[in-house]
Amino acid sequence: MHASTFLASTFFAATTLAHGNIVSPPVRLPGAVTQQVCGANAVAAITADPSGPLENIPSNGAPDCNIFMCKGVQFEDNQNNVQAFAPGEQVNFAAELPIPHEGPCNVSIVDTATNTLVGQPLLSFASYADENLAQLPLNNTQFSVNMPTNLGTQCQQLGECTMQWFWFGTNAQQTYENCVDFVMTA
Repeated sequence: MHASTFLASTFFAATTLAHGNIVSPPVRLPGAVTQQVCGANAVAAITADPSGPLENIPSNGAPDCNIFMCKGVQFEDNQNNVQAFAPGEQVNFAAELPIPHEGPCNVSIVDTATNTLVGQPLLSFASYADENLAQLPLNNTQFSVNMPTNLGTQCQQLGECTMQWFWFGTNAQQTYENCVDFVMTA
């Protein structure tokens, strides 16, 4: 009896933690620099539930720990995961959405120095991950974007830009975010 209660509560806890995240291409993950900037509690929250909402990540109040910029995860921890993309190249994404929350979603290029969009979103959903659907559309978990052809020399330096998947569950009032670091090839 106790074992089944333990297993049931463990299963429930595991399923209630997960909401959604990008599984491909590689996304930023916390490391030593993130812990130094954002604190051990932020790293523990992201590590324990990489698909959890930003609202569950404690911020230590440090100015360089912007939870709404790549979950506060620092580029310096992720330099080995930088992707190289050519103008016009199609980039395929895979997402896991174990607990959908309907709301808007986009994939955009973000200038990391200012946390502002570079151009228009590469992909936008007015309604994404609708929990009222019996099955999510395939394009919610498998989608692609085309890299812009008009960036000039922007996004050619390591850490200058990131491609950000941003989803807000309207009813849940929860925000989900992953960043794919990249450089544009000439």
